[in-house]
Amino acid sequence: MELPKRAGNAPVPVDLEAGKRYAYCSCGLSESQPFCNGKHRGQGMAPTVFVAEETKTAYMCTCKLTSNPNGFCDGSHKKPV
Repeated sequence: MELPKRAGNAPVPVDLEAGKRYAYCSCGLSESQPFCNGKHRGQGMAPTVFVAEETKTAYMCTCKLTSNPNGFCDGSHKKPV
């Protein structure tokens, strides 16, 4: 299987809490998109862990093509695959 797996074709809105730690799924295998549930184990990948800088609604990438380091959507899902 080639990873990361495209888990969706649109961003997912999530409510982030300032100071809270999150683990963004970078492999695309998690059923808890956009967050990690451990399905990456044995696949040679790891989640992207970050601490939210502010309380806000963020749009998280599910296509796994974003160039943003914390998994925030950058519109890459609109590009042809």
